[in-house]
Amino acid sequence: MTLKELAIGDRAKIVGFNDSGKAYRRKLLAMGLTPGTEISLIRVAPLGDPVEILIRGYSLSLRKGEADAISVDKLA
Repeated sequence: MTLKELAIGDRAKIVGFNDSGKAYRRKLLAMGLTPGTEISLIRVAPLGDPVEILIRGYSLSLRKGEADAISVDKLA
């Protein structure tokens, strides 16, 4: 499952990245999106782009393409 598929209020754990380039993966890692990190989907813009997540105590907005590159496991 990808981050883009979560519903508002869902919690998930990052498990990895889909087919993205090394430079792009490095950018996501620099923003704190590391495997094993827990995130919560806060809100989605009316047209679905961007999405806002809560990670490590701060809010981060990601575009649809960025959210689609992140693989997650949904938490109960």
